[in-house]
This record gives sequence, C-alpha cells and structure tokens, in this order.
Amino acid sequence: MMTKKRKIKVAVIDMNNGVPNLGMRGILAILKQYQEEKGLDLSTAVFDLRKKNEVPDTSYDIYISSGGPGSPFEGEGLEWENNFFQLLDDLDDFNCKDKGGKKYVFLICHSFQMACRKYGLGKITQRKSTAFGIFPISMTEEGSQDPVFKGLPNPFYAVDSRDWQVISGDEDDFENNSSAVAAIEKYRPHVDLERCIMSIHFSKEVMGTQFHPEADPTGMKMYLLQEDKKKVIIQEHGEDKYLDMLRSLDDPNRISLTQKLILPNFLDEAIQQLTEV
Repeated sequence: MMTKKRKIKVAVIDMNNGVPNLGMRGILAILKQYQEEKGLDLSTAVFDLRKKNEVPDTSYDIYISSGGPGSPFEGEGLEWENNFFQLLDDLDDFNCKDKGGKKYVFLICHSFQMACRKYGLGKITQRKSTAFGIFPISMTEEGSQDPVFKGLPNPFYAVDSRDWQVISGDEDDFENNSSAVAAIEKYRPHVDLERCIMSIHFSKEVMGTQFHPEADPTGMKMYLLQEDKKKVIIQEHGEDKYLDMLRSLDDPNRISLTQKLILPNFLDEAIQQLTEV
C-alpha cells in the first residue's frame, strides 16, 4: 500500500505561543518514525502560527495542528486566528471541489477547541478544575468503526491536559456539518457533570481530538521525574495522581499504544487516498 513513491508534504502548525512543550516533539517524532518505517518521500515544515503568525498555504497534503496553552477564545479578532480559520476554509473549499485529491487535517487539543468554535459544534466552557492525567476515553458507535482508532480497545487511554472543554453536542449541528462525535470523556457515575466531547470527525478529511495522541511515554516520564515538575503536580493534583501517571506510562497498553496507533492510522488513511489518486 505504501510502496508508491509519491512525495507527501506535511505542514505542522505550532499553537504553543512560544511556550516550551512536549507536544511538538511528539508530533515530529511520530512523523520521522513513520517516514522511516514506510520508506516514504515525506517532507515536514513547521509553522509557528500563534507566536509568529506563520501560516501554511494549501500546497501541503496533510496538516497537523498542535495543542497549546490558554483559552481557545483569546485569539478572537486577532490576525493569527483569522489566518487559521481562513486556512480551514480554504482546505474545506479544496476538498469540496473535484480536483482528484484531498487535503487531510488533524487538530489536537487547543486547535480542536478552536475548530469547534469555528464550525459551531458544541459549547466551549471552562472546566471547574484542570484535567491533567492519563484517562480512559470511550469511543462512540461511530468512533468504534473509525479506521483512525483501529487496534485500540474501548475504552483506550490517552493524555488529557486542559482547562477548557467542548460539551453539549447538538445532533442537528453535527448532521448539518456532516460531522460526527468519535469519542467522549470517561464515564464518571459519581460526578454530576456532562461528559465532554473528546474527538470529532469534522468531515471525512478533517479530524480532531481533545486529548493528546502524540504524547510520548518516554518524554513524559522524563518530564514528570524532574523535581520541580513533580512538586507542582503533587501540589495541584495529589501524590496518588502523580504515581498513577507514572504507572500508566510504563503500561504498554495505555498511552504507548495510543501513540503508536492514532496518528499513524490517520497518516495511513490519508496517504492511501493520496497515492491512489
């Protein structure tokens, strides 16, 4: 399936606003490993959209937009956000035209929340407390049939780190946008709060996740073992949460599996379609 030598161009959009993070490292590492394993002619370009207002054009085949800190509303009216939304419009327009090819987009955390705002899907609210940890995530019926989640158990585990959430998905809004919820927050019978949306297929070519499928177990463990980070996490979330995260990082059936499957599955689907054109 992957032997045809078609050059694949990937644009990675950095939404971290200059804040050091593990997410970009994880995305780039997955792309590098994927390229080597598949023997592809794959090139990657990084665009610092939020900090430097760098925006890719529509010449790329695949776009991966990262998570980032802060509110998904803080860019309202700013040039960088307008450019991001215009890019999504341009890619949607391209995909609606019969040009013999498509553009594929994966949106993570902050980018996912912004896309929900743009497309009018769900309600974006600030959480009562920060979600931080490795949690089970449940696929919907649609998600269980989604090839991007192929090979994962239901529920599966992923890194969740956010102060905001997308809730209250209106079925009519999703149907009108040809979108579908693919995953939702873990079931918490002791908490009287709505389960938030964790993944949406905005279209056949555009997908987003609230969680971090790029999270690298090795990098996260190095991060958690830093004394200053350990102290802050225990102060804010408790020692039990800290120790549970360390145990989860060592479990091959938790985020290691999620990292190995979700983005590579997405790339498989996109590149298969691109090479068949």
